[in-house]
Amino acid sequence: MSVTSRYRDAWEGFWREAPEEEGAVFWDAEPALTVGPQLALFEPLLIAPTLPLVDVGCGNGTQTRFLAGRFPHVVGADLSAAAIDHARRSDPAGLAGYRVLDAGEKDEAQTLHAELGDANVYMRGVLHQAEPEARQALVDGIATLVGTRGRAFLVELAEAAKPILMGLAQSPSGPPQKLAPVFRHGIAPGEVTDDAVPGYLGAAGLNVVASGELPLATTEHGPDGARIELPSRWFVVGRTD
Repeated sequence: MSVTSRYRDAWEGFWREAPEEEGAVFWDAEPALTVGPQLALFEPLLIAPTLPLVDVGCGNGTQTRFLAGRFPHVVGADLSAAAIDHARRSDPAGLAGYRVLDAGEKDEAQTLHAELGDANVYMRGVLHQAEPEARQALVDGIATLVGTRGRAFLVELAEAAKPILMGLAQSPSGPPQKLAPVFRHGIAPGEVTDDAVPGYLGAAGLNVVASGELPLATTEHGPDGARIELPSRWFVVGRTD
């Protein structure tokens, strides 16, 4: 199913206001702290590493550009046209391709799969802020992109992240500068329970090949100067039958 106009508008508003400089968005930590370490978990489990790779929910493309240095054909995909505009401006060399995509819309996922064939997928922190009624469709879309030979690496905030985020949001001094726009635009992070994710994957016909826990680095720092990190869970999934 397609996302609601409210959800789409929330992300368009967020990305239209987002600054251009690197690290200005709450979750836009440098690849050395995010996708770099994650690839060490993902790459050894790929069946076909030369398949195209789709970065679903690519935002301004920071992780996409890093992935484009590791894989022969990388596509950054995002629901928000404003985010894709950011990503293209940040990639003047054209290291990756970019497209507006609602991965939970069956026809759109099928169209991209028809263009690329089976693909490997990277998705960081998208499911946990999706609307509840759209989450299964989003995972179904990932399954469509993966096909029979691809694998997906999914990273989602753990349940334990939500009280941390709420504590930051309700601080007497107000939420951190980079977190405030997330709440102002009505984006609700940390809304998926730990038990729900395997259920979505199984219903989409995806098997968990490996999983674990890692801290999710943000670009914000606490009063003590330490970088704010949020508990997260990761999954490598695919069709193993």
